[in-house]
Amino acid sequence: MIIDTHAHVVPQSLLDALRGESRLFPSVRLHGEGAAPRLAFAGGAPGRPIQPRLHDLGQRRDWLKAARVDHQLVGGWTDVYGYELAGEEAADWARFYSEHMRRDAVALSSLTALATVPLQDGALAARVLDEALDAGFKGAMIATQPKGTGGNLDDPDLDPFWELASARGATIFVHPHYICGDERLAGYDLINAVGRLADSTTAIARLLYSGHLTRFSGMTLVLAHAGGALPYALGRLKRNRVIHPEYADPEEGFRRLYFDSVVFEPLALRFLCDVVGADKVVLGSDYPFGIGDLEPVNIVDATPLTAAERTAILGGNAARIFHLECGCGAGG
Repeated sequence: MIIDTHAHVVPQSLLDALRGESRLFPSVRLHGEGAAPRLAFAGGAPGRPIQPRLHDLGQRRDWLKAARVDHQLVGGWTDVYGYELAGEEAADWARFYSEHMRRDAVALSSLTALATVPLQDGALAARVLDEALDAGFKGAMIATQPKGTGGNLDDPDLDPFWELASARGATIFVHPHYICGDERLAGYDLINAVGRLADSTTAIARLLYSGHLTRFSGMTLVLAHAGGALPYALGRLKRNRVIHPEYADPEEGFRRLYFDSVVFEPLALRFLCDVVGADKVVLGSDYPFGIGDLEPVNIVDATPLTAAERTAILGGNAARIFHLECGCGAGG
């Protein structure tokens, strides 16, 4: 079974619910009545348009068939995680988003939803993750900047979340934010080309040096976009620890990470497997975005891999770490 672990959804039912009851979330505003509305949080400006392929299950079904993907793990879209919200409204928004993703997964059986959590508050995030796992979610997708724009994943405020994820053996998919805080990225769509890679690299490097991957060793962390520069920069990370021995050993934490296959170049995928092991690589597409790999099986086919490595990357690893039954939703 071929499993895509990296995809996004903003369910149509969620948008319909917001249109039907505007007072549902006082700090959330839906702008626009067309096919690509925008959401605004906590008095901020409306975000990017929510493109139809994020919520059109027919288009997603057709793509899955064309891409030769049997099953897809879907997380939210980081633009609308609502990390700007406060208190119980933040928790309620995360629950609301997750529940509507679950409805999509019921409507299209080749989908499995990853929960959303209010990462801006570690205690609330722990509570919501615990509820989601109890409800049968296979894990969660989080973003790299827990304050919406800014914040660090190694913030002590988030320890309750990491403790719960570790205690429950949860699988957490980490995805970079769109806004990366560097004005040099304003041209050439560099936010997509390199900004997100830098964002992931920085966020996870902090977790490596803080020792989170060994302190909270019961969880499984999966990184979007093959972990940014981390596999290539591992030697430099290790060297930095030589001159700063008070930091946690980055290699020890690095060996616990998983990485998706969104690298586009067969040589890069082969390098990733050589550095981390093919047992730590999962298939990813970043559907439905143009910067994603919308033919994700092709890179696996084009990379020199053993039969066992190919089977592991295409679905074996994902089925294991997300606890998926072998027959889940095959064929949609």
